[in-house]
Amino acid sequence: MTIKELTELIEGTDLTPDAEKDATVTCGYTCDLLSWVMAHGAAGMAWVTVQTHMNVIAVASLMEMAAVIIPEGIEMEEPSLAKAREEGINVLSTRLTSYEVCARLAAAGLPGKNREE
Repeated sequence: MTIKELTELIEGTDLTPDAEKDATVTCGYTCDLLSWVMAHGAAGMAWVTVQTHMNVIAVASLMEMAAVIIPEGIEMEEPSLAKAREEGINVLSTRLTSYEVCARLAAAGLPGKNREE
């Protein structure tokens, strides 16, 4: 699945239009505890979180994630979006809940992160 396809699937708004849209999304994940995400994140991951501060972008960049998805119409602060644009991190916003986003990802065949990794 590409970022473009992901955006359509979750009825998302692209908050970083200059980031790569042909990147492949390899798995989905949802968590709001940054230390946990750092321990369990993966390259190519689409990460669903309600967190919107600068450290979210740092973790996504460090883990080489494909996208950060902000659910429920939550707004990300402009400094965080500026950092995402600088780092080339895709940030998507959606009115869907985290549960609805993950349900759609799973229904579309996108796996969750393998817990064995």
